[in-house]
Amino acid sequence: MAQDLIAQARAWLAEDPDAETREELARIIEAGDTAELGARFAGTLQFGTAGLRGELGAGPMRMNRVVVVRAAAGLAAYLKAQGHAGGLVVIGYDARHKSADFARDTAAVMTGAGLRAALLPRPLPTPVLAFAIRHLGAVAGVEVTASHNPPRDNGYKVYLGDGSQIVPPADAGIAAEIEAVGSIQALPRPESGWETLGDEVLEAYLERTDAVLSPHSPRTARVVHTALHGVGKDVVLAAWARAGFPAPVLVAEQAEPDPDFPTVAFPNPEEPGAMDLAFAKAREVGPDLVVANDPDADRCAVAVPDDAADGGWRMLRGDEVGALLGAHLVHKGVSAKDASSTFATSIVSSSLLGRIAAAAGLGYEETLTGFKWISRAEGLRYGYEEALGYCVDPDGVRDKDGITAALLVAELASELKDRGRTLTDLLDDLAVAHGLHATDQLSVRVEDLDVIAEAMRRLREKPPAALAGLRVVSAEDLSKGTEALPPTDGLRYHLQGEYDARVIVRPSGTEPKLKCYLEVVVPVGGPSELSAARARAAEVLAAVKRDLAEAAGI
Repeated sequence: MAQDLIAQARAWLAEDPDAETREELARIIEAGDTAELGARFAGTLQFGTAGLRGELGAGPMRMNRVVVVRAAAGLAAYLKAQGHAGGLVVIGYDARHKSADFARDTAAVMTGAGLRAALLPRPLPTPVLAFAIRHLGAVAGVEVTASHNPPRDNGYKVYLGDGSQIVPPADAGIAAEIEAVGSIQALPRPESGWETLGDEVLEAYLERTDAVLSPHSPRTARVVHTALHGVGKDVVLAAWARAGFPAPVLVAEQAEPDPDFPTVAFPNPEEPGAMDLAFAKAREVGPDLVVANDPDADRCAVAVPDDAADGGWRMLRGDEVGALLGAHLVHKGVSAKDASSTFATSIVSSSLLGRIAAAAGLGYEETLTGFKWISRAEGLRYGYEEALGYCVDPDGVRDKDGITAALLVAELASELKDRGRTLTDLLDDLAVAHGLHATDQLSVRVEDLDVIAEAMRRLREKPPAALAGLRVVSAEDLSKGTEALPPTDGLRYHLQGEYDARVIVRPSGTEPKLKCYLEVVVPVGGPSELSAARARAAEVLAAVKRDLAEAAGI
């Protein structure tokens, strides 16, 4: 067994084009560390609807140049089999370790396979790549990014020509072609022949960012911005300047790209501590809003002043921002008369957007988790999901876009400011109009993925009859699919009693986490009842969380 592992490792070493990972693997072989070799050669990173994502390092279970070259070759073969020989593939990348190398390798493989390849000019936000695919008429796009994962991770996200991320059966088709790739040494990988784009695509993207705002709308909101060591800062500054907002005050320690993300444990605005420096800057300068982008700037976090919060600032939940943007678009004149008049969100997000859409006579659709599904809603005008992702310009960027979303939030805050009101005032209005839709999450990060499998097994074999005293009136195993949804690994419970509630349980598609999404709807008779409704909703959510954890054994 040990000899087989070492033979596999030596064969890998012979074709690895990266001096750094060759040296790393040679040290492991020399040390005779069969446990480490076993972990790295236990299989291969699986290509799915999230593309590839994993820890950097040598071996087929890590992200490295061999894995990326094979993925690019598989994608090229798939595109040619689909009739796209000679088509254009646009490639973008962030500022993580090895991202530029992976992007260049992809360009070389595409060129060697007879496709045309175009690289974005430098590390840029993922939405710029998603825009470029449609803008340039490409047959596919690749973004090298691990989004908000830890520093040692990288990833490979694939889009097809409609500008949306891949879904089945394309993922399985590409995976099969990757599996069929032999030695990468046999693949043509020229040193040149692809195009490196100039700033014209970025300029075209920035022109679209203006279009999400209403002409002559107020542009007075003052913002503190953090890029969380990612690639968003320059594009945000350019978009803000074009729109005529006051220049954002930057969190200087996090403004420039740094693949080590030195000031945060995880470069994700949702993680504890990630926003501490932004809140400190906000206390110093007193803006109207704090806006954060994740490292590839496809997500947007928003915080508002709140005297009751520790430090005087409160992060809005993704569901709160999602509802605010939906209400703002209705106010801006989105109408059922428009050909594209559907609001969409995922099954794990709040149902409040559905109430807002229904009141405005708009279409509404719930999809599986992820923008690869939301972006495919028929007649999409606006889509969001609770994980801080918002699509406000689907004709330009058919994916989440943290920059245009931030602009729209700033426009809404400016309009409210002119009337002496705030985003929290509008959230109160929505609660009175549609009921208080309170959401929370039970999220368990694990070292051993068997913990997640065991929790799902327990819930499938013995679903709870009640949670927080609310009766479970339906328990759906989403792995079997529904009339509206294709199969996915998840469970959905609807609860009734004093209040209506909903629970979704699913393994994360990108991190070693079990995620449980909770919502309770508390009727509100008027503004005077809001405080009591929020307190009651918090009690119910806490009880649901406690009972669910017990049922799942986590």
